[in-house]
Amino acid sequence: MSKKNLIIIISVVVIFTGLMGWRIYKKASSLSTNSIERQSVPVAVEIAPVQKASIKNIGVFAGTLVADSRFIVAPKIAGRLEKLFLNIGDTVEEGQVVAVLDDDEYQQQVEQAQAELEVAGATLEESRITLEIAGREFERTVALRKKKIASESELDSAKAQYNNQAAKVKVAVAQVAQKNAALKAAQIRLSYARIRVSWEDKTGSRVVGERFVDEGAMLAPNTPILSILDIGSITAIIHVIERDYTKVKPGKTATVTTDAFPGRYFTGEVVRVAPLLRETSRQARVEIKIPNPDGLLKPGMFVRAEIEFAEHDQATVVPLSALAKREGRQGLFIVNSNEKKAHFVPVTLGLTDENRAEILEPSLSGKVVTLGHHLLEDGSAIVIAGKKEDGSAPLPNEPPKDSGEPKQPGKQE
Repeated sequence: MSKKNLIIIISVVVIFTGLMGWRIYKKASSLSTNSIERQSVPVAVEIAPVQKASIKNIGVFAGTLVADSRFIVAPKIAGRLEKLFLNIGDTVEEGQVVAVLDDDEYQQQVEQAQAELEVAGATLEESRITLEIAGREFERTVALRKKKIASESELDSAKAQYNNQAAKVKVAVAQVAQKNAALKAAQIRLSYARIRVSWEDKTGSRVVGERFVDEGAMLAPNTPILSILDIGSITAIIHVIERDYTKVKPGKTATVTTDAFPGRYFTGEVVRVAPLLRETSRQARVEIKIPNPDGLLKPGMFVRAEIEFAEHDQATVVPLSALAKREGRQGLFIVNSNEKKAHFVPVTLGLTDENRAEILEPSLSGKVVTLGHHLLEDGSAIVIAGKKEDGSAPLPNEPPKDSGEPKQPGKQE
């Protein structure tokens, strides 16, 4: 390559580099100017004061109501359902007869067992009389043997006869006991034809939740007839995630609401917290016991439960809408009324509720931007929405200022 060509190439490269540098400089200057212009243009914002107030951390959970106890009424014997006294929603007391089975067969079994017991009793009486005769015969034979009148074989025969009758008496006594037990068993089976309800504490009343059969049905043993519920108090079942698990403890108060009674609140208490979280959902079962003396709450209802985790009094709070993020940091835009500017201040949050957030650090006062902060940077000029330039609020129905331009004939203002 000649020296002349090399000089030309170098000159072209230098000129190109200079042009590119000049364009980059102009673009950077333009961006800087635009940024400065944007910062210099006031942004209309809404503001709210920093306040001292009480704030609570409340967890809201969805759940379902279940009865405190539920059991199924079923017959212990087979038979035709002759009468069913209750239906869905009826109240039932402890020990009440709720159904009757056809008991003709079981009544006959009782009469037969009674007759067999009487036969066994008569047999026992006959055996005792025979034993008494055999006893007297044995005593007479013993006396005759002492006088050498009766032989040894006669004495042995009398003794054997006595022992034989004594054994028959024992058998008859056992048969009487057996027949007596059979009679009691038949009587119990007969009593099972009248189906009663019973529960352990023997107090209060229950309600019928479901009815499974109708009168006339042929029932096998343990065929469900009715379901009985205890809704004097009721339990709400909710599930909490791992984040809230350690905050929910037995004894905490819960406020329960349901769409069935809008605006009405029911107070319950956390009574059980599962010692494990399910692997599939990473949630733990929590049971809330709710008094239900009027029976308004029913099993199966969908409910929402609010549990208070913590409460801070005289906390520094701001509207939740005032929170903003800049460069990955959570903060607020504090209003400087004198400079008419907003400055970004990073904050450490505490408790939050639906509308407010607690500020732990730093200590704040004054007012914060609640609307329009998405257009702000640190030190941006602001104007309060709904206020005049002098800071005063506009008067209602205030007429617009006269522009000084002549009005056109025939045109109404």
